[in-house]
Amino acid sequence: MIRSEMKTVDQSRTEQVHIVMPGDVNSSFRLFGGLLMQWIDVVAAVVARRHADREVLTAAVDHLSFLKPANLNDIVTLCGRVTYVGNTSMEICVETFVERPERNKNRALVNRAYLTMVALDEDGKPTRVPRLKLETEQETADFEAGQRRKENRKRDPEG
Repeated sequence: MIRSEMKTVDQSRTEQVHIVMPGDVNSSFRLFGGLLMQWIDVVAAVVARRHADREVLTAAVDHLSFLKPANLNDIVTLCGRVTYVGNTSMEICVETFVERPERNKNRALVNRAYLTMVALDEDGKPTRVPRLKLETEQETADFEAGQRRKENRKRDPEG
């Protein structure tokens, strides 16, 4: 089945919020990086499923930067959006922000990750996804950057 419809970035945008609890931290009271990676993967999957209206799988994590730590009792917000769409794959950007009670709710970017998700048909095989309708200059810039990242992955598949 060929999917020719288009969807906007906003139609699949996803946000997830956590409070960093004692079980989420290491001995330095900082959020485990692996747990944050799990949260990022879930947000990316939700974004991709909303865009594709199908099951998806994580094919690659192109870029994952830990810019600052998240600490015990911080509020962590993960914001995911589609940045690029190919035939069967989608690039999802997940940005992670931290709010600290003593900072009067100022949000600081602590992580940015780009994941490639692939849509699956009923037999578990890759299937086409809707095109991406770009509505803003930022969405166009994100799409072009995603296109460049895809080309770079093709040239250097080992990363």
